[in-house]
Amino acid sequence: MASHILVAEDQVDIRDLIVLNLQQAGYAVTAVADGRAALDQETARASDLLVLDLMMPALDGLEVCKALRARGRATPILMLTAKSTELDRVLGLELGADDYLSKPFSMAELLARVKALLRRAELLRAAAAEPAPSQSVKNGELEILPVRREVRIHGREAADKLEFTALEFDLLLHFANHPGHVFSRTQLLDAVWGYSHEGYEHTVTTHINRLRAKLEQDPMNPRFILTVRGAGYKMRDAPR
Repeated sequence: MASHILVAEDQVDIRDLIVLNLQQAGYAVTAVADGRAALDQETARASDLLVLDLMMPALDGLEVCKALRARGRATPILMLTAKSTELDRVLGLELGADDYLSKPFSMAELLARVKALLRRAELLRAAAAEPAPSQSVKNGELEILPVRREVRIHGREAADKLEFTALEFDLLLHFANHPGHVFSRTQLLDAVWGYSHEGYEHTVTTHINRLRAKLEQDPMNPRFILTVRGAGYKMRDAPR
């Protein structure tokens, strides 16, 4: 069955163009013109992915994103933003958006982002149905089960299993597979997101902040994913 995508965009010409291209790519699409309608639609029927404009009437994209994450929804969200709203893009990522595109963008770029986000979400669903544990990647008390796409921190009270979005998990696994290796934000965009367009480095920074908020007891003094000043980020060397 075709993946269902909700498009929330108040500009009619952009909305119609997105819908047309998604339908031609084989997706089932529902389109709405404002944030309130987007939330109502998600309440009635959960989508497989949202394409969400940041600036909309009734409720803006930030509020929609925040509300869905507060409900516990892990539905992938691709945020559409204007080039002049860098702060809002960062806020969108902080509130739970998985990726963003700056206007104007090409339809080929949008379709590539949609495909990548849906593929990661499918991996998460498949992992949830996996009946048995798989080989794990460990770094001290941190344990990652790649096939099940689960993360645990042994010894932490009341939270030995953590929940991550698909992109957060892929980023964490990439670090865990290369302990001690320093990656620039551009290298991480290439390896995890599959693109390295100038101006998207904040995507990496924000996802690392989200990982730290979930992994660390004190995110301001991280133990797992470390900042290497002037170079990038690394997973700590695995304890012996």
